[in-house]
Formats: sequence, C-alpha cells, structure tokens
Amino acid sequence: MVSFETFKRIALSFPRATEQAHFEKPSFRVGKKIFVTYDNRENQVCLKLSEADQSVFSTFDPAIIFPVPNKWGKQGWTFFKLAQMREDILTDALTTAYQNVASKPKKF
Repeated sequence: MVSFETFKRIALSFPRATEQAHFEKPSFRVGKKIFVTYDNRENQVCLKLSEADQSVFSTFDPAIIFPVPNKWGKQGWTFFKLAQMREDILTDALTTAYQNVASKPKKF
C-alpha cells in the first residue's frame, strides 16, 4: 500500500515538479504540464503515460492499474489504486509519466 504522503513525496522529488489544484484535486506538474493527479475520494492517482507504457503497466494487475474509461484513457491517462499499489511500481510509473511530460518540447 502507498499512502498519499509517500505518493506526494515521490511526485515532488522530480526536478521542477510542483503541486497545484486542478478541479479541486491536487495535480503535480512540470512547468504547466500535469503528469499526475490525485483523487482523495477514490484514493487513486491518474498518470499521463504513453499508450505503450499504459499497456505495460496495466499488465501488472489490471484490477488496480487501468486506463481511464473514456477518450482520456486512449490518450494514455491511467488510474493507479494506491491501497493495493507497490511503491516500486508506482515510483517507476511516476518516473515514466514525469519524463514523458518533461521531455515534450514547449509550444510557442
């Protein structure tokens, strides 16, 4: 199990990562780009992954790691249930989401 405090510590450990509200939920960003949000009611996070990364992480346990069930899921947004999550898997997923968002070129 991963607590919110542990999740937050990992999410903010990345260079230039910040926390900011997003529709009354905590979001974690690099610059202005969100790489993960937290839903307190569901005790889950929603990470921005590539479709390939989403597929890989979902194979660990599709009951606790699964695509958002709408067009956002098809864009890589993926739910991770924290109550059943291993910290090492979440750390890998957060690192992947951060790198995907941080490495995208800025739009002018």
